[in-house]
Amino acid sequence: MEIHSFTLMFAHEKIPGLPRERMLDAIAPVLRAHGLAGVELVWRTDSQGRVLVVTVESPEGAEPGAGVTLDVCSRVSRDLSTALDVAGLLDGKYRLEVGSPGLERRLYTLADYERFRGRLAKLKSAPPEGAAVVLSGRLCGVSSDGRVLIEADGHEHSIDFQDIRSGQLVVDWQGLGFAPRQRAGRRPAARGRQ
Repeated sequence: MEIHSFTLMFAHEKIPGLPRERMLDAIAPVLRAHGLAGVELVWRTDSQGRVLVVTVESPEGAEPGAGVTLDVCSRVSRDLSTALDVAGLLDGKYRLEVGSPGLERRLYTLADYERFRGRLAKLKSAPPEGAAVVLSGRLCGVSSDGRVLIEADGHEHSIDFQDIRSGQLVVDWQGLGFAPRQRAGRRPAARGRQ
């Protein structure tokens, strides 16, 4: 009996109708050869047909998508396409899209919340006994009992991981030196001569 070490290879998988273990057996060696980790593996249909979306990142990087350039995505796509064709897993016509999770990467696991400690994030939680809550603030990691910690509105909040419906990093554009956009119809105040 073969033991698969890729059980948790992707933090988010949605591949209905595809043989999961065989897919991971074809994909894992390619990602390993390129020094990448899988984030999302999604099989869906859009207006152009069927598409397999593979989102990857450097497992070492503190920044989401660090090291995942267009050239890297192109090479991974070429190698994945060959591996999937050889394995004969996808019948008919389909597109393969390989990319990075982007700056506003979605957070799926407790390890994600710990890895991105100190970064700005937005969490939506819906505890069974209460109303849905949206918190935007700075991630403070994970407590010893597995709760996600986030500082928002001047307080540190502790959220049961099971209650989190979605989470994602948020880019601090002002912190990066980008000014907020002016609202339509508003102009900066004119300055008089001095």
